Amino acid sequence: MSHVLTLIAETDPQALTAARLSDVCAALPSAGAPDWLAPGRACDIAFAPMPEVAASHAEAQARAALDGLAVDVVAQPLADRRKRLLVADMDSTIIQQECIDEIADFAGLKAQVAGITERAMRGELVFEDALRERVGLLQGLPESVLQQVFDERIRLTPGARELVQTMRAAGATCVLVSGGFTFFTGRIAHKVGFDLDQANMLEIADGALTGRVGEPILGRDAKLEALRRLQHERELAREETLALGDGANDLAMIKEAGLGVAFHAKPIVAAEAAARIDHGSLRAVLYLQGYRDAEIVG
Repeated sequence: MSHVLTLIAETDPQALTAARLSDVCAALPSAGAPDWLAPGRACDIAFAPMPEVAASHAEAQARAALDGLAVDVVAQPLADRRKRLLVADMDSTIIQQECIDEIADFAGLKAQVAGITERAMRGELVFEDALRERVGLLQGLPESVLQQVFDERIRLTPGARELVQTMRAAGATCVLVSGGFTFFTGRIAHKVGFDLDQANMLEIADGALTGRVGEPILGRDAKLEALRRLQHERELAREETLALGDGANDLAMIKEAGLGVAFHAKPIVAAEAAARIDHGSLRAVLYLQGYRDAEIVG
């Protein structure tokens, strides 16, 4: 078998019944028996796509057999399945919040800033311009608000530590790249266990935000460049890399990576990514790599 279809039903453990799995196997060319990675929640089905039928077609057939159930479905080659480089977005990916929206709440501007954030993440606005506009609205906020946001508002996405700790234990390099701010990426990288982090710098003077962000602003191109640079430095094949994100400024790195995963992503990202996690936690990204529950660290 050259390919594998992974089914993940973290939010509905009753979805992967024997009857449903039989329907999925019947939709795949030369399908093997289900191999459970997490009993009742995640399994692999090896298959061999025919030359005239793409693996993506097999994935679509499997989705049809599942008839709208809350199951994440990803088909991919078996070769180089376990990745040696992870490049991950932070906001709404490794953490559940958008940091700038939470900062804006302390200025009474959350709705206004969150609206701009949403449009930028959907690809409707130029990211750099949108970031300058949002940061400009924060002028005069006390620097202490940043720590307050981190302590009171920021929460890890379920499975974040397990994803990073498990991949690092297997020898992978894990890097956090964000269009947000170094104040948060440094703390999240330390908390989760990333090797490196990259983000933008908020300007602060006399204990308050100036309303400016350091230039050049790191956005879509910087994330793509980070992936390419790290791949080159570590002498990795493209197939050994994994990129993970949810917004439009993540799409370039997601499409460049050997496995690009749209995680609870905006429609433009979910539509173009090779792999999607719409329902599960970040543990699902480990199941996509063939990790079993017994191998997951943390």
